[in-house]
Amino acid sequence: MGGHSADPKTGHYIGSWGKFGCPTPQRIATYALSPNRQRPFAGAFNAAIFNTFRRFRHQVLYVVPPFVVAYAAMNWAVERNEYLNSKPGRLLEGEE
Repeated sequence: MGGHSADPKTGHYIGSWGKFGCPTPQRIATYALSPNRQRPFAGAFNAAIFNTFRRFRHQVLYVVPPFVVAYAAMNWAVERNEYLNSKPGRLLEGEE
């Protein structure tokens, strides 16, 4: 089990346990950029301003109207509650 011989099904040696596969690949090109040449935040401030404005402009009509309706309903409910708990409101509803 797991010896150093050929696989009985295919007849190929695939490597010992933990070292399966082929030998190290050849002709692999790697490229790197020097750390002092990288600019990770190049244009980030400028892009952040315009991107934030663009996102706000596209989403404002989805967010503002429900908040306006909710504020108007809450304001009406508070005023109605204050009126019904005042002297004129109680007299109008028939309580003594």
